[in-house]
Amino acid sequence: MAEALLRDETMTGREITSWVLPDLPDRITARELIRLRVRAEVARFNATRDEMFHGLVQPSGATETPQGFRMPGSARIDGEAQAYAACRAFDRNAFIMLAGGRQVEDLDDPIDLRNGGAVAFIRLIPLVGG
Repeated sequence: MAEALLRDETMTGREITSWVLPDLPDRITARELIRLRVRAEVARFNATRDEMFHGLVQPSGATETPQGFRMPGSARIDGEAQAYAACRAFDRNAFIMLAGGRQVEDLDDPIDLRNGGAVAFIRLIPLVGG
Protein backbone atom coordinates (compact mmCIF):
# COMPACT_ATOMS: atom_id res chain seq x y z
CA MET A 1 0.00 0.00 0.00
CA ALA A 2 1.06 3.55 -0.70
CA GLU A 3 0.03 7.05 0.19
CA ALA A 4 -0.21 10.16 -1.92
CA LEU A 5 0.68 13.70 -1.01
CA LEU A 6 -2.08 15.75 -2.65
CA ARG A 7 -1.32 19.40 -3.26
CA ASP A 8 -3.59 22.15 -4.53
CA GLU A 9 -1.41 24.73 -6.26
CA THR A 10 -1.70 28.00 -8.12
CA MET A 11 -0.63 28.27 -11.76
CA THR A 12 2.74 29.57 -10.53
CA GLY A 13 3.31 26.48 -8.39
CA ARG A 14 2.54 28.10 -5.02
CA GLU A 15 0.99 25.60 -2.63
CA ILE A 16 -2.51 26.45 -1.46
CA THR A 17 -3.05 23.37 0.68
CA SER A 18 -1.77 19.82 0.97
CA TRP A 19 -2.64 16.62 2.78
CA VAL A 20 -1.85 12.92 2.66
CA LEU A 21 -4.32 10.37 1.34
CA PRO A 22 -3.25 7.03 2.90
CA ASP A 23 -3.85 3.37 2.08
CA LEU A 24 -3.78 3.58 -1.70
CA PRO A 25 -2.57 0.97 -4.16
CA ASP A 26 0.95 1.47 -5.56
CA ARG A 27 -0.55 2.25 -8.98
CA ILE A 28 -3.88 3.99 -9.44
CA THR A 29 -5.67 5.67 -12.33
CA ALA A 30 -6.28 9.39 -12.33
CA ARG A 31 -10.02 8.68 -12.20
CA GLU A 32 -9.68 6.51 -9.08
CA LEU A 33 -7.44 9.07 -7.36
CA ILE A 34 -9.80 11.96 -8.12
CA ARG A 35 -12.79 9.95 -6.87
CA LEU A 36 -11.00 8.96 -3.64
CA ARG A 37 -9.79 12.51 -3.06
CA VAL A 38 -13.25 14.01 -3.56
CA ARG A 39 -14.99 11.40 -1.41
CA ALA A 40 -12.52 12.16 1.40
CA GLU A 41 -13.18 15.91 1.07
CA VAL A 42 -16.94 15.34 1.18
CA ALA A 43 -16.70 12.98 4.17
CA ARG A 44 -14.67 15.61 6.09
CA PHE A 45 -17.18 18.33 5.22
CA ASN A 46 -20.25 16.26 6.08
CA ALA A 47 -18.70 15.24 9.42
CA THR A 48 -17.90 18.81 10.48
CA ARG A 49 -20.91 20.57 8.92
CA ASP A 50 -18.85 23.71 8.35
CA GLU A 51 -20.50 26.30 6.09
CA MET A 52 -17.43 26.42 3.82
CA PHE A 53 -16.48 23.48 1.61
CA HIS A 54 -12.82 23.36 0.61
CA GLY A 55 -12.73 20.99 -2.31
CA LEU A 56 -11.64 20.40 -5.85
CA VAL A 57 -14.93 21.35 -7.55
CA GLN A 58 -17.95 23.44 -6.63
CA PRO A 59 -20.87 21.47 -5.21
CA SER A 60 -24.35 22.00 -6.57
CA GLY A 61 -26.05 24.89 -4.78
CA ALA A 62 -22.79 26.33 -3.41
CA THR A 63 -21.49 29.86 -3.95
CA GLU A 64 -17.80 30.34 -4.76
CA THR A 65 -15.91 32.72 -2.47
CA PRO A 66 -12.18 33.46 -2.06
CA GLN A 67 -12.23 31.20 1.04
CA GLY A 68 -13.91 28.22 -0.63
CA PHE A 69 -17.44 27.20 -1.57
CA ARG A 70 -20.18 28.50 0.75
CA MET A 71 -22.87 25.88 1.25
CA PRO A 72 -26.49 26.87 1.84
CA GLY A 73 -27.77 26.22 5.38
CA SER A 74 -26.80 22.85 6.77
CA ALA A 75 -26.61 21.18 3.36
CA ARG A 76 -24.84 17.86 3.02
CA ILE A 77 -22.86 17.00 -0.10
CA ASP A 78 -23.41 13.77 -2.03
CA GLY A 79 -19.95 12.21 -2.34
CA GLU A 80 -20.75 10.15 -5.44
CA ALA A 81 -22.30 13.10 -7.28
CA GLN A 82 -19.33 15.26 -6.33
CA ALA A 83 -16.83 12.60 -7.51
CA TYR A 84 -18.67 12.35 -10.83
CA ALA A 85 -18.64 16.16 -11.18
CA ALA A 86 -14.89 16.22 -10.48
CA CYS A 87 -14.19 13.67 -13.22
CA ARG A 88 -16.32 15.68 -15.65
CA ALA A 89 -14.45 18.85 -14.64
CA PHE A 90 -11.12 17.12 -15.39
CA ASP A 91 -12.43 16.14 -18.85
CA ARG A 92 -13.46 19.79 -19.45
CA ASN A 93 -9.99 21.04 -18.39
CA ALA A 94 -11.29 22.82 -15.30
CA PHE A 95 -8.14 21.62 -13.52
CA ILE A 96 -4.97 19.75 -14.38
CA MET A 97 -3.05 17.11 -12.48
CA LEU A 98 0.71 16.75 -12.31
CA ALA A 99 2.20 13.47 -11.14
CA GLY A 100 5.70 12.06 -11.45
CA GLY A 101 6.94 15.20 -13.19
CA ARG A 102 4.34 15.04 -15.98
CA GLN A 103 0.84 16.27 -16.71
CA VAL A 104 -1.84 13.61 -16.45
CA GLU A 105 -3.72 13.75 -19.74
CA ASP A 106 -6.51 11.20 -19.34
CA LEU A 107 -8.66 9.83 -16.52
CA ASP A 108 -7.43 6.32 -17.32
CA ASP A 109 -3.73 7.29 -17.11
CA PRO A 110 -1.91 5.30 -14.41
CA ILE A 111 -0.19 7.14 -11.58
CA ASP A 112 2.68 5.42 -9.77
CA LEU A 113 2.54 6.24 -6.05
CA ARG A 114 5.61 4.28 -5.03
CA ASN A 115 8.43 6.45 -3.73
CA GLY A 116 6.10 8.89 -1.97
CA GLY A 117 3.99 9.97 -4.91
CA ALA A 118 2.99 13.62 -4.90
CA VAL A 119 0.13 14.78 -7.10
CA ALA A 120 -0.56 18.46 -7.76
CA PHE A 121 -4.01 19.76 -8.71
CA ILE A 122 -4.18 23.15 -10.41
CA ARG A 123 -7.57 24.78 -11.02
CA LEU A 124 -7.70 26.65 -14.29
CA ILE A 125 -9.53 29.94 -14.57
CA PRO A 126 -11.55 30.37 -17.78
CA LEU A 127 -10.74 33.46 -19.83
CA VAL A 128 -13.42 36.13 -20.00
CA GLY A 129 -15.39 35.73 -23.21
CA GLY A 130 -13.77 32.38 -23.99
